Amino acid sequence: MLTKTEGVNPMRRKITSIAVLLVSLLGVACSEKHSSDPPVVSTPLDLVELVTIDGVRAHQSVLQSIADANNGTRVSGTPGYNESAEYVASQLEAAGYIVIVQEFQYPAFIRLGPSVLEQQSPVPTIYIDGIDHELISQTDPGDVTAQVTAVDLQLGPDNTSTSGCEVADFATFPVGHIALIQRGTCTYRQKAENAAAAGAVGAIIFNQGNTNDRLGLDSASLGAGYAGGIPVLFSTYSLGEQWSMMAGLEFHMVVDVFRGLATSYNVLADTISGDPNNTIVVGAHLDSVNQGPGIQDNGSGSAAILETAVQMALVTPLNRVRFAWWGAEESGLVGSRYYVSNLSPQELGQITLYLNFDMIGSPNYVFSIYDGDDSDGIGAGPGPSGSAQIEQTFETYYSMLGEPFKGTDFSGRSDYGPFIEVGIPSGGLFTGAEGIKTVNEAGLWGGTAGEQYDPCYHRECDTFDNISLKSLEVNSDVVAYAAMKYAMDTSDIDSVRVNRDFVLRDKDTSFMGPLAIQ
Repeated sequence: MLTKTEGVNPMRRKITSIAVLLVSLLGVACSEKHSSDPPVVSTPLDLVELVTIDGVRAHQSVLQSIADANNGTRVSGTPGYNESAEYVASQLEAAGYIVIVQEFQYPAFIRLGPSVLEQQSPVPTIYIDGIDHELISQTDPGDVTAQVTAVDLQLGPDNTSTSGCEVADFATFPVGHIALIQRGTCTYRQKAENAAAAGAVGAIIFNQGNTNDRLGLDSASLGAGYAGGIPVLFSTYSLGEQWSMMAGLEFHMVVDVFRGLATSYNVLADTISGDPNNTIVVGAHLDSVNQGPGIQDNGSGSAAILETAVQMALVTPLNRVRFAWWGAEESGLVGSRYYVSNLSPQELGQITLYLNFDMIGSPNYVFSIYDGDDSDGIGAGPGPSGSAQIEQTFETYYSMLGEPFKGTDFSGRSDYGPFIEVGIPSGGLFTGAEGIKTVNEAGLWGGTAGEQYDPCYHRECDTFDNISLKSLEVNSDVVAYAAMKYAMDTSDIDSVRVNRDFVLRDKDTSFMGPLAIQ
């Protein structure tokens, strides 16, 4: 059982060895950057020169090491995330920033270990997690061994399965059995809760099999409101069909998850100088998903803004810069939403703009900029006034490099969401997730048409090697350029600030004080 996280400070013992690893990875480059004769950094291009791909990759390597030591994940609410936050905080403190850790709690669903599905009879068989079966999001944990009873199945192509959708489907269901249910018509939650109410100790929902896209495993969720109390797994149509024909079928199933209130953290770092009434927030989410280490999503954005912050320590900005690493983004933008909702009206009014960097090194990348003015007409409309100017800043740098770029929608999928909801001008970069690269895009950026921008999106293979070095290097420079530009000059945004309307309400800050290194 996952307990409440121990807090951030006690983990500095583990971080010490990781910090040493970073130094060895940077080697001579590190000593050159921090020589006794610091370089003059007064323009955006000066900072771009200091933010190197080697520095960014060194931070990613540390995040990979943390994941390797923590069951292959850095998901919020687990030691893997806490150690990631510790590492970021320690780097920022060493660079001289005012570091604040903001604690919050949230309803979490965390995979603690692999799921188990073993056939005890009629023939002992071990099924493979991630190939034959996988857990359904928001399932309750459980370890059960029981006989299996099929529930109102309708097999074959073009079926119209309603398996498990009606209470009557379980009229003769034996209490204490595992329910074998087919996908179709109603929600997974309804099927599982009906099974639990009938006395099932677990449920396996297999795909419907009525069309080609309903044969294999699928990303499924019971929903946050699931109240069945029993473990639920998802499986393929072919296996479900086989199991439905077996007499005396008995399974041992284990679902090893935590579902409940968890604690996580945002890491915030302020420059020691700069106008606090003209604050630039530069953010990226630090957490991974349950399934993998998240070194591209979003170790790419997290590492890029960390290296930018470390190098910007040489700068005396005219405007305050707040670098932010958000927790629990993968659980629904929880950390950034908590941060914004706990700002006082005065603090909210101090923020001039927000820059977001989430997935900036996708292996099959495109260079996308959030469409601040909706000039691409691709969906959700423009961002708050000033967002178009931020988009132009990114376009300017790509144009200087001769790199093509495209607009991407403010779809609400990343941490800019809470900022644009309260009218703060926002912008950022994105190189693609599960979307499919087009032939035209392959002609512009190379790569492979017909494949995902990131083939390892939300998967175990999102490791240190899951990267386009060119995309990451170019975009790390763009991060540095934009952060430095707005640290020194927000004149392109200032004209719209006086007309900005905020959605305000009474708020309480929940900041912990600066961290003390143990």
